Amino acid sequence: MSDKKKKNGGAPEEKNTPETAAPVTPEETEPAADTQPEGEKSQETFTLTKEQMAKMEGLAKLASDTNDKYLRLAAEYDNYRKRTAKEKEGIYDDAKVDTVKALLAVYDNLERGLQQFTEGDPHKQGMEMICKQFTEALSKLGVTEIEATDQPFNPDFHNAVMHVEDETLGENTVTEVFQKGFKLGDRVVRFAMVKVAN
Repeated sequence: MSDKKKKNGGAPEEKNTPETAAPVTPEETEPAADTQPEGEKSQETFTLTKEQMAKMEGLAKLASDTNDKYLRLAAEYDNYRKRTAKEKEGIYDDAKVDTVKALLAVYDNLERGLQQFTEGDPHKQGMEMICKQFTEALSKLGVTEIEATDQPFNPDFHNAVMHVEDETLGENTVTEVFQKGFKLGDRVVRFAMVKVAN
């Protein structure tokens, strides 16, 4: 007995020829999923009742509505996050401006005190060092002095409290500063109080 016959239990091996092959039903002829190319896969069709179709349409609408709600909620949260970040920054800047405004009165008094000393007075040197230290502290906070003397008058930075006619000076030129102005970044903390010519 050959090896093939031993494996089949001694039964003779049958060959499927077109005459001896059993009839094949359509269910048995389904092609294997991996043997067909990607574009040629057959699609299964299902028959649904009206109730099933209505239920599926309702579920699709529910999924669409839920997705819309999620997208709206995500957009609202993003807007809220941006708005609160901007508000926090604004609150911080407002607090900084208020603090600097209060300190500018001290700066003015230091400047006035410095003018009271005569040249060569040892106290003047100490006062100058204090004024320099105070100015450095303000600049570390981002506070800068508004340039005014011999500059053209700018109502965005200067507050004109006096006017003088002087032919030697140009039109709307600041001749004297009574009180220095300061700004924090682009924001004016205090306008410079000035005298304007012509």
